[in-house]
Amino acid sequence: MKQQIRAQRKRMNGRMWFDATTVLVALIFFTVAWPTLHVTHAVPIAVQPFLAALAAFPVLLVRVNPALGWAISAGSGMLISLAIPHQPNNDMPMQVVHILSLFVLLLAVAVRATVPIIGVAWIATSLLLGTTMSNEGGDLASSVWGWPIALGAVVLFGLLVRWLLQSRRQLVQQEEETEVERARRAILEEKARIARDLHDVVAHHMSLVVVQAQTAPYRVEGVTPAARAEFESIGATAREALNEIRGMLGVLRSDGQAPEHTPQPKAVDVPGLFEGALRAGVRIAWTIDGQLETVPDGAGLALYRITQESLSNASRHAPEAPIQVHLRVGPIVELIVRNGATATVARPVGNGGHGIAGMQARAVAVGGELTAGPLEDGGFEVHARIPLNMSVTLDSVLLGGAGN
Repeated sequence: MKQQIRAQRKRMNGRMWFDATTVLVALIFFTVAWPTLHVTHAVPIAVQPFLAALAAFPVLLVRVNPALGWAISAGSGMLISLAIPHQPNNDMPMQVVHILSLFVLLLAVAVRATVPIIGVAWIATSLLLGTTMSNEGGDLASSVWGWPIALGAVVLFGLLVRWLLQSRRQLVQQEEETEVERARRAILEEKARIARDLHDVVAHHMSLVVVQAQTAPYRVEGVTPAARAEFESIGATAREALNEIRGMLGVLRSDGQAPEHTPQPKAVDVPGLFEGALRAGVRIAWTIDGQLETVPDGAGLALYRITQESLSNASRHAPEAPIQVHLRVGPIVELIVRNGATATVARPVGNGGHGIAGMQARAVAVGGELTAGPLEDGGFEVHARIPLNMSVTLDSVLLGGAGN
């Protein structure tokens, strides 16, 4: 938008300077034509300003309507050549200023007018000058051929200027379209960023709400039938809300991923995920070997999101099953999230997604790898390996995509 405003102001300033120059040229032509008219033509003093204006002022139409300006100048030139007698010592049927005005206006017609008008103006001007300028014993044949060639060069130069101006306008238009496309892409990338944030935050905690509501009757003693029904209602409402959120995320998601500039989770925040799942009633146990503080921000963000998604998947698809997490920090950060077989059939809490694919994308973005699959005992395991010696940035992690 700012570039468009600057471009409009630049065009307006250019037009103002062009108009000012045109007025200055017309005034110069007029101040030259009026005092010298009595030298070239025998006209009354009262008529001289009018004839000088016909010779000079049609130039003022060079930008607004060059074809009309040319018609006025050519018509007045023919009238002056045929009806106004010139001085005996003058061989020019019209003033030099008038001829210069015709040249300028013909050039403007070649730049601005349509091709048929350009052809008419070129032929008519050639005939006008070719016939009138040879009246005083000149060679009519050479005059008839000479003027079309000279005026044709003027027309060709005008067409060249026209082509250059059109090319420049097309370039400006392409730049404006590129700017619009860039703005549209930024909007799509912002939607993708919002979709990732909504999934990583809302979907994770909503899944825990569903699990907590489903397991509350088994964890809390003395639950009455009314309380059990209330827990069932809470779980159903949370599942419905989660489905609606994921439907909205499907609209917001796009292939383009934008880098984020807000503070992001790090490796030291991973234990908070375990504690939150434990508070939500998930049967989880974890071990951490090594110092999480040594994990770079990029790898730490990938580790956090992979752990978050792994716990969410385990809670959704294997409720009440125990979850074991092994996290070891060395030259390579190794994460193993394993859940056992569930004794009950898991209720669907979503309409499917791209959780494993998203975790794999995050691992690959930081030079690591991730495998996930079922175990022989009916459980499920996620195994991620993230190297610490990869020189990656936070933006590259985010560009790698998110879960679901």
